[in-house]
Amino acid sequence: MSAVDRRHTDWCARGHRCGLGEHRADPLTIDVPGLGRALLTRVRAADGREHAEVTLTVALASAEPVARWQLLGLARDLGAVIDRATRASVRPVRRAA
Repeated sequence: MSAVDRRHTDWCARGHRCGLGEHRADPLTIDVPGLGRALLTRVRAADGREHAEVTLTVALASAEPVARWQLLGLARDLGAVIDRATRASVRPVRRAA
């Protein structure tokens, strides 16, 4: 790892959050009382690539069929969120099979 990789960024939380060449910001917490919580953390990997790490906790219905529908909807919506959030980043070109 080069000396540049070891330097902390201005947004880096430093301390125990950084390790193995990566730098991590303090997480941003978004609470929706009674429904869920999201934690967003900016990360610069050892290779220099930056990404957002998202941890999401949501309340599920107690009825099994409803909980499954919630998870299906969540998976669909997260796909749309990832697509929208990565439009400005370097993305691999999709090739037709």
